[in-house]
Amino acid sequence: MTDTARLPLVERIDRSRARAWALQIHYRWESGGSEGSLRDALVDTTATRRISPRRLPYVRDLLTALDKNMGPIDAALRGALDNWSLDRVSSIDRAVLRIGAVELLVTDDVPPKVAIQEAIRLAEAYGGEDSPRFVNGVLDALYKGRSEQR
Repeated sequence: MTDTARLPLVERIDRSRARAWALQIHYRWESGGSEGSLRDALVDTTATRRISPRRLPYVRDLLTALDKNMGPIDAALRGALDNWSLDRVSSIDRAVLRIGAVELLVTDDVPPKVAIQEAIRLAEAYGGEDSPRFVNGVLDALYKGRSEQR
């Protein structure tokens, strides 16, 4: 895959909107008791909502990567949370953190700063007043912790 900094503007916008879809699907999945997989939640969503064919592959990639790596991602987030439990984090903020973490830890074509910035944008659009600062702090700690382990 290519480095996102080199992607055409249209594709970068599509990825941003795909992240928003992934967030909504994650929220729907978690609100429904986290039954089935995120992939199942995507299928349920596409049965009633239209996701642009240009965005759907990245939504699918994010949700599949998150499904496959939920345990390690949650463990990494727990390690980056300072005096917080992942269960205490709001559903929206938890979903934003997981999407940002999957891009930081699993995907290889999203620069870390882009992953963090995109997560902050999601937090600004969907989270509470303190969400952007919280998401930035947790993902920055996650990134720095990962960098120190290398």
